[in-house]
Amino acid sequence: MAIKEEFISFIHGLQDEICAAFEKIDGKAVFREDPWQRPGGGGGKTRTIANGNVFEKGGVSTSVVHGLLPEAMAQQFGVGNSQFMACGISLVMHPLNPFVPTVHANFRYFELYNEDGRLKDSWFGGGADLTPYYMEEEDGRHFHQTFKEACDQFGADLYPKYKQQCDEYFVNRHRNNEARGIGGIFYDYLRPNADRTAETLLAFSKANGNAFLKSYLPIVEKTKDMPYNDRHRSWQAYRRGRYVEFNLIHDRGTLFGLKTNGRTESILMSLPPLARWEYDFHPEPGSEEAKMVEFLVPRNWIQHAD
Repeated sequence: MAIKEEFISFIHGLQDEICAAFEKIDGKAVFREDPWQRPGGGGGKTRTIANGNVFEKGGVSTSVVHGLLPEAMAQQFGVGNSQFMACGISLVMHPLNPFVPTVHANFRYFELYNEDGRLKDSWFGGGADLTPYYMEEEDGRHFHQTFKEACDQFGADLYPKYKQQCDEYFVNRHRNNEARGIGGIFYDYLRPNADRTAETLLAFSKANGNAFLKSYLPIVEKTKDMPYNDRHRSWQAYRRGRYVEFNLIHDRGTLFGLKTNGRTESILMSLPPLARWEYDFHPEPGSEEAKMVEFLVPRNWIQHAD
C-alpha cells in the first residue's frame, strides 16, 4: 500500500477510535458527522460533539483534499501549476469541568506533484498539546511522558526537539510571550531523506497518533468529576479567551484556511463555546489561578527540574 493510502486509512481509523472513546467517557453526548466536499477535489468528515456530561464542545475531523495547488500555497512553496494532495486528522476538545484540560492534536501528510503527475515533494506534520485551567503537575508529566515514549522509538533526540518547537509555536506573542498551555510536541515538514525513509516517517506519525488517547484519557478520567464553582468557570472562560486569541491571531492553519476560502465551519471548530475578556485582569496572588499562570512558560516536564 502506498504511503498516501496507508496514512489515509490510519486517520480514518483513528477518528473512529477517538470518537468512540470520547463518547464512552462522556456517557451522554454523541458525535454528529458532517461530510463535506471541497470544490476542486476531495472532502472530509467533520464530527462534532456538544453539551455532554464531560465535553462542552469538541470536534474530530478528517480531510483528504486534492487538485490544483491554490495560488496562496503555490506562492508559499515557490512553485507554478502544481497538483497537490493533503490529508489529516485534527481535533480540539473543550471540557465542561474547568479541572479537565482542553486538548488539541493534529496529524497530517502532504504530497506535491509535477505537472506530469509525478511526486515532487512530500512531508508529514503534526503534534499534540494540552491547555489546563488548573494544573496538576502529575498530569503534565503524564502527557509529556506519553509522547516522549512514542518519539523515543525513533530517536532520543526527537522528543526534546519537537517539544521545543511546540513551546515556541503555541505562544501568544502579543501577550508577552505567554504560552497557550503546557505544550506537548509539534513537528512539520518532515521529509524523507538519507537518514529516514517515508515509511519511517509514516510509522513515526502513526506512533504519535496512537499515543493521543493514552496521553489524555487518564487525565479526563481523573478530573471529570471534580467539584467546581462559578469562580472556576469564570477563570476557565478567561483562559479560553487566550485560546481564541492564539487561534485567530497566530495559528498558521487557521489563518491559511480562512485566507484560501477553506470551509469556515470546520476551520473554526477549534474555538470554545464560551469565552470572556476582562480589561487588565490579574488573578489574586497566591491563588490556584495565579499558580496556573506560573506554568505558562517552557519547562522540563520529564525531569521536573526547571
